[in-house]
Amino acid sequence: MNHFLVLVHLLFTIFVSTAWAQVTQRVVDIPARPGVTQRIMLLSPDNPKSAVILFPGGHGGLQISSNGGFKWGKGNFMVRTSDMFAAQGLLVALVDAPSDRQSPPYLGGFRQKREHVADIKAVIAWLKQQSKVPVWLVGTSRGTQSAAFIATQLPLAEGGPDGLVLTSTILSDDKGRPVPDMDLNKIAVPVLVVHHRQDGCKNCAYAEVPRLMDKLSAAPRKELLTFDGGQNRGDPCEAFAYHGFNGIERDVAIKVAEWVVAK
Repeated sequence: MNHFLVLVHLLFTIFVSTAWAQVTQRVVDIPARPGVTQRIMLLSPDNPKSAVILFPGGHGGLQISSNGGFKWGKGNFMVRTSDMFAAQGLLVALVDAPSDRQSPPYLGGFRQKREHVADIKAVIAWLKQQSKVPVWLVGTSRGTQSAAFIATQLPLAEGGPDGLVLTSTILSDDKGRPVPDMDLNKIAVPVLVVHHRQDGCKNCAYAEVPRLMDKLSAAPRKELLTFDGGQNRGDPCEAFAYHGFNGIERDVAIKVAEWVVAK
């Protein structure tokens, strides 16, 4: 029996290693506004089914180096799961702050600006040119304020996304406009909302999720995926609390990927 388990483990390791070998990683600087570039970390599987642009939370200043290193955000849910999304056959673009926002406050105060919309429109266009597949915006925490706002301002026919995923959405905010207060009725593409039932962040109370869902009145397809369990450590608004789906990241990534590529 022990020999059998060793063999199973070996075969699983070979399978996983082969899957990982099919994903390539590189840093790309995409021309956006005049004199400004938008840096992304690109994870490319063979024959991607769809593409996702990932928006980390917090201030969003990953400060991705040309060799693929990060100065901030390694624990963020979007950063932790980027390779998991790629393993599910998705072309992944993890976005940094643009070249003119590479110092504090990075994306703070910028997530709902027309310049941010212009930068991500350039990323969407570049990804569609490269891959010829649908492009979705996926945000977590403060990143949902980027993803949702861009979706309200940029219809599909004008170079906008093919769909939207909001995880650990900012539902109330004493520093700015939360997602439910945006013009969500303008979003006419599929929307997936992902939330942890025990999210303890004061800005992301699960009881407020129905208000968000009601506002997505024009979405042709929408769904709420609720998760439970995992681990809850540290600040309730940080990445290793329930807020960041700590311990259940892979389950969340798989479910999101399945929804994104569903016909």
